[in-house]
This record gives sequence, structure tokens and C-alpha cells, in this order.
Amino acid sequence: MSIMNFKDKVVLITGASSGIGAATAVKFAELGALLAINGRNVESLEAVAKQCAAVGKEPHLVVGDISKESDTEFVWQETFKKYNKLDVLVNNAGIIEIGTIENTSLAQYDRVMNTNLRAMYHLTMLAVPELVKSKGNIVNVSSVNGIRSFPGVLAYNISKMGVDQFTRCVALELAAKGVRANCVNPGVIVTNIHKRGGMDEEMYKKFLEHSKTTHALGRTGTVDEVANAITFLASDLATFTTGVSLAVDGGRHAMCPR
Repeated sequence: MSIMNFKDKVVLITGASSGIGAATAVKFAELGALLAINGRNVESLEAVAKQCAAVGKEPHLVVGDISKESDTEFVWQETFKKYNKLDVLVNNAGIIEIGTIENTSLAQYDRVMNTNLRAMYHLTMLAVPELVKSKGNIVNVSSVNGIRSFPGVLAYNISKMGVDQFTRCVALELAAKGVRANCVNPGVIVTNIHKRGGMDEEMYKKFLEHSKTTHALGRTGTVDEVANAITFLASDLATFTTGVSLAVDGGRHAMCPR
């Protein structure tokens, strides 16, 4: 039996209605997981559920906006009510806001921090007692922006740096209880996050073209490449790995302008 096998393992994924979260849900389904998938858009979530059901078991849908405390509590309660346990928590939901210290409003800052960091803190706090029981693990989705500094997306950078620190601290706090915590740090991955953050079609096209020069491998990444890293960290192939920020960024974190 392959040890990349999640048969009878319960996996909760936030932000699973598109992008990295959706690809990760399908990958876990292929590997036999019992899934609870969260998102705000019901139609998109249902479409992802169909993809999951085509390769594995039908996921449980937990609709909610985790930037709201009550929704986060609902997502956790519904997941636990359905499966009565949790083995893997994938904190993936995230948003981006474009702006510098000169023009990023406090409302934008709060939006980013509430979704990217506060909700992650809250959901993890709720899930930890069950992860301790199952000797499960946590995979957080951070960004190359958590490792390196980039101008123009200030609130996002701060939130992702927070995700990395949160991951390491939780890894140390829960290690004695047999719970691992790691994060992945994607580079530019083709999803809809940048357009949602304010880029129009033309800007996004230029951004993707420019990204070929900012990633050592000369291209942007795919959601499947990130999903592979997430499932690896969550699996029994990574039982001695905790507190790690795994760059899935085509070498971008290692680059310096010359």
C-alpha cells in the first residue's frame, strides 16, 4: 500500500472553491480522503465537489466566509458533526489587496489580515483538540511573499510572513503531542487571486509575462504543483517534517537582481 494514502483520513480544506484549494481537494480525493471543503461560492464549491466525486468520495460542503468568526465556527462544527474527527487541516483561504504604505487603507489591511491570518488562527485553535487525538497535521498555504519582501502588496506580505511564523510556533507548541505543522510558499501560480485583487486582463497578462523573468525556472507554476506539495507534507512520507516553509516557487525565493 502506498504511504501517499489518505483512506479514512478526514481532511478539511478552506478556500476550496477555486485555485490551489480546488486542486488540493481533487488531489486528496484521488488519494482516498474523506473531505470537508469550504468556500464562499456555493456553485463553484459544488463544481469542485463533482470533480472530487469523479476520482474519489463525495466531499462534505461547508459553505462560509471564514473572515467572519461565526462562519469559522460553523465550518468547524459542521465538519466535526459529519465526521466526528479530523486528521488534516489545510488552511488555504486567502485574498490579496494591492497597495503600499501610502495608499493601503486600514479597511484593506483588516480584510487581508482577517482572512489570511486571523481566520487561520481561529480555525486552527478550534481544530487542535481533534488533531491531538488523531496525531494529525496542519498544512498552511503561505506565499513566497512570506519569505521575501516585495513592494506594492504590503498588507498581503505582512499576512503571509505571519503565516510562516504562526506555522513554526504551532509546530513547536504541538510537537510533543505528535501534531505536525508545515506551510507551502507558492510563487506566482496561475489562479484568479490577482484579478480578484484588482488586476485587469491586460495587467495580468503583463504580470504573467514578467513572471517568467522573476522565477529561476523561467515560468509560472500550476495549482497541481502546489497541491502535490501540500499532500506530500500532509502524508506519511513527511512524518519527520515539521515547522517547514516549503517554497514551491520555481526558485523565486533564491533570486536576487544582478
